[in-house]
Amino acid sequence: MSLIARVLEEGGISTVTFTNARDIAASAGNPRQVFLNFPLGNPAGRPNDADNQRDVLRAGLKLLEEADKPGIIVDLPYEWSENTGWMKKFMTDEQPFTSDEAESTRQKMLQKAREQKAKQLK
Repeated sequence: MSLIARVLEEGGISTVTFTNARDIAASAGNPRQVFLNFPLGNPAGRPNDADNQRDVLRAGLKLLEEADKPGIIVDLPYEWSENTGWMKKFMTDEQPFTSDEAESTRQKMLQKAREQKAKQLK
């Protein structure tokens, strides 16, 4: 996304990127970024929460309109949950922020990827 944003900016098209990884976003050097401290894959807000998603989008549009210099990252105040335990478990086999169905699908995909990798190594 960073590369695309920079190319568009060079062409005169202003961009705002949305991220859940602030450290990566900061090093990417996009002109305008909105950071949401949610699990990766949720940069536009909580799933099935249209009000939260609308607020995130509005923050991005406001940044696009009001940014006065490049390299701005706006940290949004929203919380995924009151319990921040998900942060310690993120990118582990335990995914506390997904539904049972989503977790089952994720585990099946992980197993398939492991099997494919094992075949490639043989």
